[in-house]
Amino acid sequence: MKILKVFKNLTLDSLNLITTGSVKYHLWMGFLSIVMLVGMYCYSIQLEHGLGATGMNDRVSWGLYISNFTFLVGVAAAAVMLVMPTYVLKDIDFKRAVLIGEGLAVSALLMCLAFVIADMGGPGVLWHMIPGIGVFNFPNSMLTWDVIVLNGYLFINITIPLYILFRHYQNKESNPKVYVPGAFLSVFWAVGIHLVTAFLYQGLQARPFWNNALLGPRFLASAFAAGPALIILVLAVIRSHTKFNIADKTIKKIALIVTVAAQINLIMLVSELFKEFYAPTHHSESAFYLFFGLEGKNALLPWIWTSIPLNVLATIMLLFTKLRNNFKVLYFCCFILFIAIWIEKGFGLIIPGFIPGPYGAIVEYSPTGVEIGVTLGIWAMGIFIFTILSKVAINIELGELRYRPKK
Repeated sequence: MKILKVFKNLTLDSLNLITTGSVKYHLWMGFLSIVMLVGMYCYSIQLEHGLGATGMNDRVSWGLYISNFTFLVGVAAAAVMLVMPTYVLKDIDFKRAVLIGEGLAVSALLMCLAFVIADMGGPGVLWHMIPGIGVFNFPNSMLTWDVIVLNGYLFINITIPLYILFRHYQNKESNPKVYVPGAFLSVFWAVGIHLVTAFLYQGLQARPFWNNALLGPRFLASAFAAGPALIILVLAVIRSHTKFNIADKTIKKIALIVTVAAQINLIMLVSELFKEFYAPTHHSESAFYLFFGLEGKNALLPWIWTSIPLNVLATIMLLFTKLRNNFKVLYFCCFILFIAIWIEKGFGLIIPGFIPGPYGAIVEYSPTGVEIGVTLGIWAMGIFIFTILSKVAINIELGELRYRPKK
């Protein structure tokens, strides 16, 4: 009963905390709320008119929603780059940043699930995903494996930080025997969520653009570049707007992870380009469409030719220690690398897989205003949740939010 009483107090104290703050904080949360309301309005249009309100069609059946889903799986998996040094390798430098990384993972996973719901058309069909009730098709369908690993990883990333923060809220130390096994499991699970998502595409033989052995490793490399890059940007904001001190050497260590992963991602990209264009076959048409256009159709050219230079520029700049240790330059590199991988792993991966179709038809895709509105609303929801989680976690870690039993 005492645990329930403490948890009730934690909930009430957290609610009080997240509803108070500076003018900037309230303006920020108000802005996110407005964007979410716009997203909800756009989603209501989709519910009324069906997926016909989007730019998707019978030729291109995955669009902006699944592009963001695929990218955010990588962002969620990137939390392991902080979990492993902290809990497994006992690197004290990462300790203050790891809870922020796990909060980011939780927010990213919730956005992933929201994008899946949006792409299914509406919540009314979600019963199909319930084992024993719907048509779950386990273990044959890779999609069912994806549902399991994503929800499992979400559970791990909620329970470990919750336990640690719950103990700290009571001014007690957390017991490593309780959370370290889960941390070890999360390391393997993080790799699993991204590999299973890659296998979901890789196993579709009729889509040669995805059907290659390098897709899984490239997913991991891009995730461990874009995810920690976002974590650095988030830590930069936290350092400048809160009293939560993140040491410079912590940022520099995460930057080194980004640098190595960005190089590996770029090498794999060059390898794929060589395979597609050195000895092209009719299976290379999707790549030709993406990079050069096909039969006068070139909707993705501005996207991919924005992504590649940004990717190369960020990777080259990060190679130089002097530039990487200059935080203004580092933040710029992380920002453009994040944008570059979002484009490459979103539109640059999902859409060309459908173009041209199995019968050679070229039907281009562009997201509608409804899709863009829903997407922005989901991103705003994720940022809103992360803001709340980080505000509570930071105040507990600073000792400003503590359990005070009534006498």
